Amino acid sequence: MQANERVRPLRVGVAGLGRLGRRHALNLAYRVPGAMLAAVCSPLDDDLAWAREAISEARQYRDYAELLADPAVDAVWLVTPSALHAQQIVAALYAGKHVFCEKPLSLDVAECERVVEEARRFPAQQVTIGFMRRFDSSYHDAFSKLRAGAIGRPFLVRSQTCDLNDPDGFFVRFAPGSGGIFLDCTVHDIDVARWLLGKPRATRVFAAGAVALHEGLLEFGDVDNGVAICEFEGGKLAMFYASRTMAHGNDTSSEVIGTAGALAIGHLPRSNRVEIYDAHGVRSECTPTFFDRFEEAFLIEAQAFVAAVRARRDGEAGVAEDAAASAGQGATLEDALEATRIGCALRESLRTGQAVTL
Repeated sequence: MQANERVRPLRVGVAGLGRLGRRHALNLAYRVPGAMLAAVCSPLDDDLAWAREAISEARQYRDYAELLADPAVDAVWLVTPSALHAQQIVAALYAGKHVFCEKPLSLDVAECERVVEEARRFPAQQVTIGFMRRFDSSYHDAFSKLRAGAIGRPFLVRSQTCDLNDPDGFFVRFAPGSGGIFLDCTVHDIDVARWLLGKPRATRVFAAGAVALHEGLLEFGDVDNGVAICEFEGGKLAMFYASRTMAHGNDTSSEVIGTAGALAIGHLPRSNRVEIYDAHGVRSECTPTFFDRFEEAFLIEAQAFVAAVRARRDGEAGVAEDAAASAGQGATLEDALEATRIGCALRESLRTGQAVTL
């Protein structure tokens, strides 16, 4: 490889410029060394108008195929509707691009399996699915402590994803393409639980839910609060809670129970270390959204992806693996497949009211 190729930044094209896509685009444009935001893609006028103001240097496309045809784009960053992920990943691989894709890999297990098989045809290309909690410093520290035996043998994870209530009904409008609360929210907790427990195979799940505020979800068979239990091989367990109706902000936390102790991650959600003492008592403010809670994790995740791609491009596969591992034990395509498999089973259990065996 020529020397100028080694120093050239990774040229990234972001597809999807919604609330999360815009955050990713800004990170890649201004905060990720070794990366350059070369292009953006969206069919929506408002998104492209935002891009002209915020990241004017990036080329603009309305059609994803045009983005893939751009020879000056090395990698695509997909923040598109979940139902499009699988086909867009495969198309990008055949176009010679590296791929970062937000979770989930797909809303359909068969489609996930297809992506895993197709990706094996392109071993030189990096494919990463955005399970950013693995890159959060607190989760990463907990993972390291578990590997060191700090709480003995871990056998139970309790994890939750609880979003600030949106009275404007965003989740109702999003419901037709979200895959339901367990594939939209709990898929993160599923991945974290498997990761922290040593990647066991799920054997049976049960889920239940309620509509506390957003009755429009009933039309789509969805709920705004859901609970679930997942049994794994070897007697390991996970308990999940997902909510879209929190009054105080984004409340994401996990707990791991082992034979010699327990680890808690994020049990007291807070935006900083300030405590307010007044007539209402003593309190701290909470992070309002998931992006505020995991802002640093999203950034480290992007840095790890760029480092892994550049190492592959330089022909240093071992370095690529080390780059991903050192940044937070990123999820594999197989991990993303299992998260979708379990999430789909939870959705089916919610629908039928029966336990589902995997």
